[in-house]
Amino acid sequence: MGSMHDFLMILMMAWGAVTAILICLLIYRGTLEAHEDDQVFLDAAGDSMAAEQRMIVAKIDKLSRPITILMIASGALLVIAGAIWGWDAYQRF
Repeated sequence: MGSMHDFLMILMMAWGAVTAILICLLIYRGTLEAHEDDQVFLDAAGDSMAAEQRMIVAKIDKLSRPITILMIASGALLVIAGAIWGWDAYQRF
């Protein structure tokens, strides 16, 4: 039973690491979204601001896939850890 407990601890540490990275990316995306404006720039002076906005939107779009993958991985690790914990508790019962 010790190896099952060790495996569960490793699994929970992996879940914690994946979830911590996910939270950091979500916070980063939130700060980018806070700088995103929904404005239309019509003059030449606004061209640089429009380019900056396009760059921010591109960064936000680029983060979507890693965030989705980390969400799925975090959920899967948590479900697997819960299943192992439940199975271990059932075996002891």
